[in-house]
Amino acid sequence: MVQCYQTRFDASFAALSDATRRGVLEQLGRADASITDLAEKFYMTLTGMKKHVRVLERAGLVTTEKIGRVRTCRLGPRRLEEEAAWIERYHQLWEARFEELDRVVEELNRREKVDGR
Repeated sequence: MVQCYQTRFDASFAALSDATRRGVLEQLGRADASITDLAEKFYMTLTGMKKHVRVLERAGLVTTEKIGRVRTCRLGPRRLEEEAAWIERYHQLWEARFEELDRVVEELNRREKVDGR
């Protein structure tokens, strides 16, 4: 079970690690687009865009459908809820650490005022 999550997380985070792929997801969130349209929008070759789309497809973030000579891309079935929950756990951990650090700093400031430094 853990291996399944790691593989899925690895694919998701690998897909999201690239600015172009994040941009493609944002674009597809607005409307479906052909690979040609995406390549033009991001000023890249068709081959380059196909590689980006393939990475997004492997992660389940994008699906493609070929109709005639046009391959249309749309958002895939993955919604990244598990990845968001994983990130939120770390967010809460860091938030707790920063709150503790704030308490320590406040205590040091209070002691400085009491000691007259």
